Order: sequence, then structure tokens, then C-alpha cells
Amino acid sequence: MPLATPLVSLCQRASFIKSASEVDQCPPDQGFEVAFAGRSNAGKSSALNTLTHARLARTSKTPGRTQLINFFGLDEQRRLVDLPGYGYAKVPLALKEHWKQHLDAYLTHRDSLVGLVLVMDIRHPLSDFDQMMLQWAGDSSLPTLVLLSKADKLAFGASKNELLKIQARVRKEHGDLVSVQLFSSPKRQGVDEAHAVLEQWFFPDLLDIDEAQG
Repeated sequence: MPLATPLVSLCQRASFIKSASEVDQCPPDQGFEVAFAGRSNAGKSSALNTLTHARLARTSKTPGRTQLINFFGLDEQRRLVDLPGYGYAKVPLALKEHWKQHLDAYLTHRDSLVGLVLVMDIRHPLSDFDQMMLQWAGDSSLPTLVLLSKADKLAFGASKNELLKIQARVRKEHGDLVSVQLFSSPKRQGVDEAHAVLEQWFFPDLLDIDEAQG
């Protein structure tokens, strides 16, 4: 069994800090934050819970229930952030516009934000919401990991073909700032690969040491 990494050890002690409906309600802008985003019903909450080995985010059969920016502390300097998935059609337009305004402010002005995990249902990828999030991330030069969730819903060959197609499109439109991988919460597919990316974002000093030793 592989040894627990610093990230996995921290995730096992993750705890809720606070919720914010506006940027000025967020915790102090210091340390390292990684945000999770995804269109409603894309599997964002399940992915967040799977990656942290915890029940941090609420999962629901009613999409669109996460209406606030939710912060979870790993330690005094590192946080995970669950962003609203406001793409659901039944959410009132005025509320969507409110979320859009404050998500924009959070993603473009939050200095402690070091990475974005964007969860897409592999059967319905690159929605208008996804494209908007990628554009915001690109405008802020924010490294982004795309998790193609629910990969277990497709046959192996079909999921691989979809992965290659989306990787090619994302690379063409957004360059090397965005990486794409398959993910399945029930099968725990892609968990180790996602952890490796989060580790680089949360522990850049360890990455520098590894590169120096290499």
C-alpha cells in the first residue's frame, strides 16, 4: 500500500470553515486555495468527497443546491473551495447573475487561488458553463484540471476516445494551462492522478525540491 502523501493526510483532517455569498465574506486572502467547479449534476460534490476521503460537500439528487462559496480548511495555510454550480436551468435568472458576478470576482481577484478543478460529465462536456469557467481561468493564468466525471458510464474505448477528443480541443483553445483526465467517483478512477496535480499546487516547495534533486 502506498504511503499517504502530505495532501492525503491533510484531507483526512479537512473541516468546514465558512460559506460566503459575496467575495468580501471570504476568509483572509492568504495561503493556498484550490477551487472546485462544475455545472450542476456534473458530479462535483462526489468528486470533492472522493478526493478528500470525506463527506465535505453535500451530494443531492436535486441539482443546484450549492448556492454559496464553501471553504474547507486542510491546515492554516491550505483550503479547498466548493464553488456554486449555477448552470441548472431551474435556478432563477437573478440568482444566476448574482453567482456569476461574484464567481467572476473570486476567480479573477483571489490571490491565494492556485488552481481550479473543473468537473465535467463525460457524456455532456464543454457546456457553456464549462467554457465560461475555462475562459475565466485563462484570463487569470490559473492552472486548471478538468475531471471528466462519470467515466464509468461509458465503455472503456468510448471514454478513451472522448478523453482524446476533449484533450485536443482544450489544448488548441487554452494551451498547456489546462490538463484533462478521466474520473469516476464510484470506481475511484483517476484519484491518484488528481492527487498528484493537487499536490503540486498545494506544495510548490516540494516540487522545487524534487526538480532540484532530479
